[in-house]
Amino acid sequence: MHITFVKKILADGTPCRKCHDVEQRLERGGYWSSIDAVAVADERDPHSAGMRLAKELNVQYAPFFVVRQGDETRVYTIYLQFVREVLEARAPAVEGS
Repeated sequence: MHITFVKKILADGTPCRKCHDVEQRLERGGYWSSIDAVAVADERDPHSAGMRLAKELNVQYAPFFVVRQGDETRVYTIYLQFVREVLEARAPAVEGS
């Protein structure tokens, strides 16, 4: 499984506030180490990695996550859904739970 986190830089050069919030939630939740790559969708550069991914996958808003496993590619635009379906499902079961 390969997970890419796509975050946006706005046209004025500032980071997307929601993207920053999601990045902090990943870090606080202990999930950051599960992210394999970060792609920046820079509104000033239509050829930036994140902008190309958004176009290729027909995603309109950032942040989003691209999860590739084998031949399957899934896109998550909702953080909590991504955590539940990917990160928590991937975590090993804790003994005694």
